[in-house]
Parts: sequence; structure tokens; C-alpha cells
Amino acid sequence: MAILRTERQVAMISIRKAGERGHADHGWLDSHHTFSFADYYDPAHMGFRNLRVINDDRVAPGRGFGSHPHRDMEIVSYVLEGALAHKDSTGTGAVVRPGDVQRMSAGTGVVHSEFNASDREGVHFLQIWLLPGQRGIAPSYEQKTFTTDDKRGRLRLVASPDGKEGSVTVHTDASIFAGVFEAGESASLTIDAGRHAWVHIARGGVRVNGHDLAEGDGLAISDEAAVHVEGIGGGEVLVFDLP
Repeated sequence: MAILRTERQVAMISIRKAGERGHADHGWLDSHHTFSFADYYDPAHMGFRNLRVINDDRVAPGRGFGSHPHRDMEIVSYVLEGALAHKDSTGTGAVVRPGDVQRMSAGTGVVHSEFNASDREGVHFLQIWLLPGQRGIAPSYEQKTFTTDDKRGRLRLVASPDGKEGSVTVHTDASIFAGVFEAGESASLTIDAGRHAWVHIARGGVRVNGHDLAEGDGLAISDEAAVHVEGIGGGEVLVFDLP
């Protein structure tokens, strides 16, 4: 963990390298777990603030997750390549493609399935779980598209508690920003006092607050005034603003 001095007294930055994550290869599913999940358990990595899961999943053509239940969790899916077919017990059916952000609030209980929509190409996506601000809400679903141009050289708000700026609404105190950066492009996100940030490198490479990071790396930030992202050859990043 690097300890850096700033005007906010002491700032803490902790890097979680991609190779340190949990890994499960089921043949049809190749999954990396940033935090403890399923058979991967590490008491030192149970989540960060109210961010509980980041699973980096690659699913083989025509395969997927059969119907299974969830409750009291905010689940966000972010597709990087291919297409993900979703069905759930609320009657929702949708295909999630690159640029789409899908939010499912499990609430009192929902049953859903997720399958690779193609029988020829793989699908690569991130599944993110956030602890809800309130248990027992009604299940619901939302999906919106944010193009590469929407995210080019900036941190675009894609999920928030109030759905502002056209983002999807998550029922918890968390905001998610997405950005795509080429070399020479940069953006900063102010972090209010007392809040924290988690940065996940979805693909490629970027520099965050002076640290060069590669695909799958994560960065926890506390007591910093801002998250600063710079492109170092092409990369896509998610930034979580957390309580």
C-alpha cells in the first residue's frame, strides 16, 4: 500500500493487481474475482465499502448461467465484447451489448438467467454487485447505452442513486463512471471529503493518480481529493464513488 501526503493529510492508495484476483475456469466460463466470490474466499478482500463483487467473466458461445435467484443486491452488468442475453422473473428479456449498462435490483427476490447470445463468438463482461441502501425493495430492471464517444477522454456518469445525467439508477449510495482513454487524454473526478473510490481497469492500460495500471488491475483510494486518469496507449476504466 502506498501512503501519499496531500492537502487532506494522509491519502491511501492500495493496488490490487489482476494476477492477485481469484480465478475459476469452468471450461465454458473463465472468471476472475476481484473480491471473494463463490469458491474463492480471501478474508482480506471481501469487497470495498459497499462494492461487494467485480467478476470479470468470459463465457463460451451458446453457454451461460441458467436460472438462479438473487435478493437484496444491486447488480450491474457492463459488456466489453459480444452480447449477453438476459431474462428474469419480472418478465424482462433483453440483450446487453458493448456500451450498454444493465442494472437489476434483486430486492425481495428475483430469478434470472444470463447466456451468451451468440453460438459463434464469446462474450466478455463485468458483473458488479453493490450492497443496497435498503433491503426488501421491489425488484426492478433498467438498461441504457453509453457509446464510446460518450466516454472518450472523460469520466461519464453511467450509474447513480438519482439517475442524473441519464445514468441508470442504483438503489444505494454509489456512483459509477466509465471512461475510454487514448494516449494524451485525461480526466479528473473530484472525491468529496469522507468518501472513497475504487478504480477498475476494464481493458488496456491507464495511469491513475500516478500509477500505471493494466487490464484487470484495481485501485482503492481513500482521502484523496480526486481520481485522475491518463491514457497511456488505450484503455477503458470504471471508477466507483463510494461512501
